Amino acid sequence: MFPIRDTIRSRSIPIVNYSLIAANVLVYLFQSILSQRGFQTLLGSFGLIPATFTLASSHSLLTIITSMFLHGSWFHVLSNMWVLYIFGDNVEDRMGSIRYLIFYLLSGILAALTHVFFAPGLAVPTVGASGAIAGVLGAYFYLFPRSRVLTFVPLFILPWFIEVPAVVFLGLWFILQLFSGLMIGGLAMEGIAWWAHIGGFIFGYILVRAFVPRPRVMVVRHQGDPWSYG
Repeated sequence: MFPIRDTIRSRSIPIVNYSLIAANVLVYLFQSILSQRGFQTLLGSFGLIPATFTLASSHSLLTIITSMFLHGSWFHVLSNMWVLYIFGDNVEDRMGSIRYLIFYLLSGILAALTHVFFAPGLAVPTVGASGAIAGVLGAYFYLFPRSRVLTFVPLFILPWFIEVPAVVFLGLWFILQLFSGLMIGGLAMEGIAWWAHIGGFIFGYILVRAFVPRPRVMVVRHQGDPWSYG
């Protein structure tokens, strides 16, 4: 299933979400002009490598952030940014831009640490915004359970478009990540860090409560009453 759009429109311009998309695309444009050797050197230097990661190293900690803005291919970056474009605007709308930026980065950090925990011996550089985006999906799952996602389903040779409840679409996505992660353990089969997706989604679902402003309580005082209603 491939998402086309959701049915909720953002009430404000998602400045941070657009900026994150632009930053990821611009970084990949820079990657694309490098030689193959330069490309691999960049990924090796600024990608997250679980086998050499240590909390005592400032460079290792830096790679948690830098790896979130690097991608391995055009399909990798475009598919990630498309999902972020569809779901991120609504989450930013509910959180506010500054909270959303902090939430996005924190989700990416926790997703990366989850990947390191489950794949401590993996020597392959891990890159991509998928972990942070998984956190956004977890937040969307919590905030917009009644939303619907227009989804493209390849049915033999005929294209089929159907609106799927967000809880079903994202629930199935998470189950697929969890099944893949449990089947292969900590390994990144086909270059996919499944446990980063799992960790990002779970932490996003949990942390969203702390990042969404609580509704204000209106206090109404009636003339002559010694108390307030709130």
